[in-house]
Amino acid sequence: MKIDFPAVMGRALDQIRAGKPGEATRTIQAALAGQADATPPRPAPDVMDAEIVADTPAPRRRPLREVVDMLSRAAPRPAPGVRPTAAPGARYESRSFAGPHGARDYRLYQPAPRPGGPQGIVLMLHGCTQTPDDFACGTGMNAQADRHGLILIYPHQSRRHNAQGCWNWFRPTDQHANTGEPALLAALARSIAAEFDVTPGRTFAAGLSAGGAMAAILGATHPDLFAAIGVHSGLPHGAAHDLPSALAAMRGEGMRPCAQRATAGGPVPTIVFHGLADTTVHPSNGAAVIAAAGFAGGQVQHEQGRATGGRAFRRARVQGADGRPLTELWQIEGAGHGWSGGAAAGSYTDPTGPDASAEMVRFFLETV
Repeated sequence: MKIDFPAVMGRALDQIRAGKPGEATRTIQAALAGQADATPPRPAPDVMDAEIVADTPAPRRRPLREVVDMLSRAAPRPAPGVRPTAAPGARYESRSFAGPHGARDYRLYQPAPRPGGPQGIVLMLHGCTQTPDDFACGTGMNAQADRHGLILIYPHQSRRHNAQGCWNWFRPTDQHANTGEPALLAALARSIAAEFDVTPGRTFAAGLSAGGAMAAILGATHPDLFAAIGVHSGLPHGAAHDLPSALAAMRGEGMRPCAQRATAGGPVPTIVFHGLADTTVHPSNGAAVIAAAGFAGGQVQHEQGRATGGRAFRRARVQGADGRPLTELWQIEGAGHGWSGGAAAGSYTDPTGPDASAEMVRFFLETV
């Protein structure tokens, strides 16, 4: 009997939220034994809860009771009413987009007009349980947009599309160029580039956690559109194909990521940030994202440093023959699952780390 594990896990989570962990344990046990009752399909697995399950730096299998206990934990929530401010002359507005592959609400940040027009677009993909406003506040990316003349797109993955507001990076239908969320997000980015007459080759994507995993997918599936990507605490394209394999990948187990395909756009320059104390997405995923980027050869430059008054880090860089960056891997000592250098006003941030927003924008602009 083929078991619909996402549906089973969704049913177990509903039982946990109803205060019935014993029933949740029995539901999962029955599924593992191949005896699960038929359950109605859910719109998406509860991957934020999956992220909470994967909370060990050393890969190991957990007892079922421990898994259920972890599923019961409440994830941090954004501060109520949090909303970033716009600089003088800038605009931060709510919009909606619809296309052949779906529709999403989004926030758009336009810096104050400047000679020469916008210098590029960054598609910013929030993590599970986050909102565009929360993500904008936490990353401080709007300030970078003001400084460099960038337009920012913050799509909203609501709980209608995933039970915890996660991008569905683990589903096969959301891992290809012409289907699902990658197709939807690429169409959104193209529409904004056309609206503001942004120079081709200056569209980028960045994300945190599930959003970082989706940014990696966009780099792999749309190298003709995205000139570079930033992946913070995320996973490589093709790391999972369902909820059980997503849990394993987040523990650093059993990953078989897809290398980016050599299309007309070629491999996409990639910058990665990952905390070495991340107990939600195993730090080995950071190196896996770099490996999946598909750049062969090149001399690796290693350096160590420390954020002012904060965390130590290691950085490994690879540059092309023309001096442009191809990959950068930032590994941050003692950092957990949060945006490095982010502001405490947002969720999932680590204000003591190096400034991931500034470094990502610097990397993006050096590639063009």
